[in-house]
Amino acid sequence: MTDQMYHVALASRPSGAPTAENFRYEARPMPVPGENEVLVRVHYMSLDPYMRGRMDDAKSYAKPVEIGATMEAGAVGEVIASNSPAFKPGDFAFGMFGWATHGCLKANLLRKVDPTQVPITTSLGVLGMPGFTGWFGLTELGKPKAGETLVVAAATGPVGSMVGQVAKSLGLRAVGVAGGADKCRLAVETFGFDACLDHRAYATAADLRQALAAECPDGVDIYFENVGGKVLSAVVPLMNNFGRIPICGMISWYNAGGLGAGASDPDITAPALWRNILVKFLSVNGFIISNHFDRFPAFMAQVAPKVASGEIAYVEDVAEGLENAPAAFMALLKGGNMGKQIVKVI
Repeated sequence: MTDQMYHVALASRPSGAPTAENFRYEARPMPVPGENEVLVRVHYMSLDPYMRGRMDDAKSYAKPVEIGATMEAGAVGEVIASNSPAFKPGDFAFGMFGWATHGCLKANLLRKVDPTQVPITTSLGVLGMPGFTGWFGLTELGKPKAGETLVVAAATGPVGSMVGQVAKSLGLRAVGVAGGADKCRLAVETFGFDACLDHRAYATAADLRQALAAECPDGVDIYFENVGGKVLSAVVPLMNNFGRIPICGMISWYNAGGLGAGASDPDITAPALWRNILVKFLSVNGFIISNHFDRFPAFMAQVAPKVASGEIAYVEDVAEGLENAPAAFMALLKGGNMGKQIVKVI
């Protein structure tokens, strides 16, 4: 076994959209597992929008990545050394190993992955944090009922595609919003959405709202919020009384930091938004999925068999090589991925 590994460190904090200069690919000594620790050679790592927030030195629900430290990420790979009876060499494990070729963590921070049931990459997307986010947010906070109408943006991503498919299985009308005709076609033909609108085809939120109104003739009962921006402006006025809005992200604003560009949009200023919440009796629930992992076993019990059987579809966008993770991440923040963005490390 080599005495070196490689990782991608945060070289500097971005101002606006990240650039290649904000990352540094470098070698470092191979970790040696201590008591109850497991050393894993990473095969695949996840890229997710939340990582942009970790690059800012701002107060949030989690600490930022320190300058010079490894960028944070969930990853899956093969155990190559173990000082824990729970894992042996040759096992596969998921853990927060970061943007790196190897990772060493306590065994209790790892989740064993069975490659004979489903591909190990599913632990990063459809059967990982993103899929769990969509399932939990919709079922626990969206409180879906048959016959209702749901709207979700980023409809072909791992969160949005889970939301749409679960909604359809429960008898809802599912309307997606995505960036580009190809993604909209994927949403309908692969993920089973009733309709999907290309937000890039509409110059303003008002134009998008008019198109959404045509696809949601009975109004919107659930808006699963993971984008913000123009889509939020378009959907909120269409919400029905007693509608529900689970909030797990706002990717359209991440690169600007804080509230982000577009926060002054007159359709989503505090008075306009608050009035809609008040007069329509809306339930708006922000959630961070890491606070709800007590529900993960229930998610796996319900969803994993459907993924294995093909009842729940998923699409993965695979970038090759750890050194190319920064470019793939920057593209992800601009909607350049098709499905769940992962990086093949080896």
